Amino acid sequence: MRFPERILCSKVAVVPSRWACIWFLMIALALHCHPAHGQSLPKVVDVPTRPGVTQRFLFITPEVPKAAAILYAGGHGGLQLDRYGTFGWGEDNFLVRTRLLFVNNGIAVAVIDAPSDRQSSPYLNGFRLTREHADDARAAIAWLRAQLHVPVWLVGTSRGTQSVAAIAIALAGGGGPDGIVLTSTILRDDRGGDPVTSMHLATLTIPVLVVHHREDGCRYCPASETDSLMKQLTQSSRANLMIVSGGTSQGDPCEPFAYHGFNGIESDVVTAISAWMLAR
Repeated sequence: MRFPERILCSKVAVVPSRWACIWFLMIALALHCHPAHGQSLPKVVDVPTRPGVTQRFLFITPEVPKAAAILYAGGHGGLQLDRYGTFGWGEDNFLVRTRLLFVNNGIAVAVIDAPSDRQSSPYLNGFRLTREHADDARAAIAWLRAQLHVPVWLVGTSRGTQSVAAIAIALAGGGGPDGIVLTSTILRDDRGGDPVTSMHLATLTIPVLVVHHREDGCRYCPASETDSLMKQLTQSSRANLMIVSGGTSQGDPCEPFAYHGFNGIESDVVTAISAWMLAR
């Protein structure tokens, strides 16, 4: 049985040994010092998924991508992305506002909206754990693989972690991601959904990174319960918990500019996530 490693190292990372920590930080430093020198213009893509349904996302890639990441925002997840690439909602979300940081680190991004049949309230609420949501993700993953020929990851934040975990489990038999990243994971839920800890995480064999702020004040995401999440990742080929600190917290503790959204340390967090993804 494989047990996940817990990583604690300065402001951002936690690794099991001094030498591993030095190695990890060297990779992160290299990404900071050598960002991608050029990127494509943002492009709105509509991929056919289920009968009569399309999945829209904003696609941006560096000149030579090393990996691709489909970014799932939190909240209701309905970004209301128009054909010009303008967001009607959610532009302040941690993953939406840091999309170009991933690109600068050599990772192509697909900032994903709700599908065409979920373009009004409640958007992704009540939909994130469905088979239809997984089928939409499968189509987006396949498109990225065909275009870029690189590993494709799913990265979610807050309620986006429910999407990412549920999709990875549903697609474990084929067509799923090469790995997942869960940031500010939903560990409790009293709004009719399932916390990530209630999902069948032991079926995941792909790499899993969990990133959490030590002082996350959102009642659905207590940092003290991340260990219970990690204990379920027994079959993952590489599972790490990255606890971060620093930054500032403003407003509602469950909103993007609180610790929950890594406010003030976005660049450090995205660089550490990128380094971990590319180190496989």
